[in-house]
Amino acid sequence: MIPRFYSPHPLTPGATLDLPEEAAHHATRVLRMKEGDQVRLFDGRGGQWLTRLIRLKPVPHVVLESFEETDTESPLAVTLVQSLPSGDKMDWVVQKTVELGVAAIQPVAARRSVIRLSGDKAERRARHWQSVAVSASEQCGRVVVPVVADLLDLPQYFSHPAADNELRLILAPGGSQRLRDIPPPTGPVTVLIGPEGGFEEVEVQMARSVGFQPVCLGPRVLRTETAGPAVMAALMALWSDG
Repeated sequence: MIPRFYSPHPLTPGATLDLPEEAAHHATRVLRMKEGDQVRLFDGRGGQWLTRLIRLKPVPHVVLESFEETDTESPLAVTLVQSLPSGDKMDWVVQKTVELGVAAIQPVAARRSVIRLSGDKAERRARHWQSVAVSASEQCGRVVVPVVADLLDLPQYFSHPAADNELRLILAPGGSQRLRDIPPPTGPVTVLIGPEGGFEEVEVQMARSVGFQPVCLGPRVLRTETAGPAVMAALMALWSDG
């Protein structure tokens, strides 16, 4: 299988370029690639390029040979609004929902979020989560890298207006409305996931006041790091990839 890497710079016909730092390290130190080997690159604008390594030192350098039309993106644009989980669970959420087709991820801090991030630490974590999204996109064959937005407090997020025809859902364990009972959306979908301790009632009421509908996936209570991938898989099966 030809390795795939993301290029943060726009790719143009006939161009030559150095592989990005992380891709260069993986190509030379992990894959042990040689001059003449092929690499696929994508820049997030759709499609991908078949390239060839023409030099390894001092930095692996490739020439773009041919463009490949490929579309692995879902027509269903889903934004996951994920309350911050503890530890490194957010890495798992980002990785798996990117593989499942999420369009964007918005981390939020809810009242019961176990960890609190601010300032430089929050910025570093956002950059890290974006790199996780890049790696997941490379691995699963996506040609667009979902954006992991900067962390917001939940009330800050609620102040943002809904998009046209946006379907807003909040995952509510024990609720009576099932996902399968909702008519297929005609616009983007946003799903709000609570923290380990769940949302406080006032947060649920705030969510409902800005258009979020409570929905449940079944009779069992899911962990916060399970809920996002589970709802993504269900949405894709019901309204997109299935």
